[in-house]
Amino acid sequence: MGVVVETLPLFPLGTVLLPGASLPLHIFEPRYRQLTIDLVTGTLPGKQFGVVAVREGWSPDDGRDGLHDVGCTATLREVRRLPDGRFDLQTTGDRRFRLVDVDDSTAPYLVANVEWLPDDEDEHARDLAPLAMAARAAHRRYCTTAWRQQGGGDGELPAELAEEPAPDVADPELAHILAGDCLLPLADRQELLEQTCPIKRLQLVRQSMTREAVLLDELRAVWAPTAKFAVDHSLN
Repeated sequence: MGVVVETLPLFPLGTVLLPGASLPLHIFEPRYRQLTIDLVTGTLPGKQFGVVAVREGWSPDDGRDGLHDVGCTATLREVRRLPDGRFDLQTTGDRRFRLVDVDDSTAPYLVANVEWLPDDEDEHARDLAPLAMAARAAHRRYCTTAWRQQGGGDGELPAELAEEPAPDVADPELAHILAGDCLLPLADRQELLEQTCPIKRLQLVRQSMTREAVLLDELRAVWAPTAKFAVDHSLN
């Protein structure tokens, strides 16, 4: 079977959306207001658009060269229109894709031809439990350390914050969901998104969260985006 290519409206951002992760968006630019209207009215079917991270040091207006090759679809869950025409959106990450080409001439926003990026099929039969447990432990350490650094005291996380994400240890998307609420560097999140082996993905997320927990503990700091667009366009 040949590669299936589909068309998606594209929303470049200074962040990486992962499958299963929530992404709230504040829409104020005219081109993305139009994208929201097209999604809500059904002009664009499916209420989905593609989120792709802008390369660090680049701008969303720099064209195809400024975009990472792999992104994730965002499914529109809630829309609230503000009196001045802006929108507040709630979206959830769904499917990974690879950019084939990008068109900047047929709509106010970018439109991309994409191919879907599934996991390696032979890897799903592998036993993920040991690595998944280690990744969950790293996630708990990261969250506990972040809680303490934010003034939560020296104890463990409160019960309501200590609840682990729902997926079980055999879920191939567990790494994405664990990383979804952690302030990992953009490069780490992009590497997770592009990784098609569930085992390597769990290894990556464990290593990233372990490293960031050490930095939190020793330097009392977490990574933050330094490029200007990371602030301006993540709100968009």
